[in-house]
Amino acid sequence: MRAVRFHGRGDVRVDEIDEPVCGEGQVKIRPAFVGICGSDLHEYLAGPITVPSTPHPITGGSVPVTLGHEFSGVVEEVGAGVSRLKVGDCVAVRPNLYDGTCASCLAGWRNCCQNLGFIGYSSDAGGLSDHVVVGEKHAILLPEGFPLDLGALVEPLTVAWHAASRASVRPDDTVLVVGGGPIGLAVVQVLKARGVKSIIVSEVSSQRKQFARQLGATEVFDPRTDDIVASVRAMTAGVGAAIAFECSGVQVGLDTAVQAIRARGTVTIVSLWEEKPKIDALDMVLREKHVIGAVICDDGDFEAVIDAISSGKLSPRAMITSKILMEDVVAKGFKALIDERDKHVKILVEVST
Repeated sequence: MRAVRFHGRGDVRVDEIDEPVCGEGQVKIRPAFVGICGSDLHEYLAGPITVPSTPHPITGGSVPVTLGHEFSGVVEEVGAGVSRLKVGDCVAVRPNLYDGTCASCLAGWRNCCQNLGFIGYSSDAGGLSDHVVVGEKHAILLPEGFPLDLGALVEPLTVAWHAASRASVRPDDTVLVVGGGPIGLAVVQVLKARGVKSIIVSEVSSQRKQFARQLGATEVFDPRTDDIVASVRAMTAGVGAAIAFECSGVQVGLDTAVQAIRARGTVTIVSLWEEKPKIDALDMVLREKHVIGAVICDDGDFEAVIDAISSGKLSPRAMITSKILMEDVVAKGFKALIDERDKHVKILVEVST
């Protein structure tokens, strides 16, 4: 079967590999749509980062690995002991793998597993393939009639949903989102779905500023021409934002987020970092500010996002800016997101519909 595999920095190929066998407690899925994530681009440009160079402690996999962790598909086979799913069911896949035995897992924080792995990074199980086998618990049932292309957006939206939960967002909060890329725009949509009335976005790209407005931002500023901190303070009677989401992954973005929040405000870092940032510790101390992280999702987040899309509280279709074939994944996928990043939010690879 075909599989898009990461071999090393700048080296992603469509390979022919053996079709996986469905075992006990597993389901075999025919992927339909697969999103290319910012973390995939990090691997392509600077990896291996998340991709294991040595055998992963959970999967035993290492480079080359099959990519694709944002995906939907149709169940085509169920293994012995599977009771929740049947052949023909449409599913979205929750990709994070955990050992269940480390301190984080035992505390119930499986998204923070010390041996964290991913379907789509840690082995030859990945959505960018003709067939993929996953444990039953990773396949989250989609309601009848749920569009499979939107099913591929569930995973990135759960990241935003979890981040909003970590920050304890309330409808009356003034919230700043720094960075209007795919994850920042996902955060904007989740904030809107949760009833937040004041959503400010800082973004340089004119196209992404337009997307931010379309998807729910109430104010959009350009940090090249606007003083973001002063603008936020002007909108909050000098107090500052209650919460900021750092989604840019650059030092100036983190600085803006920290400076723009009020005393005892919260910065939630959602972005991935290739270099360690610096932080103004004195400002954190004197104004008792909080900086927290948010990674992947908690139990129930997938179902919450699916329900929000089904009910219309989340309407993420505008995020899909292109659909491509698997054979074009490098030229029209990875390279398009790198060279034409302002044009795109989410590129979906259409594997099979």
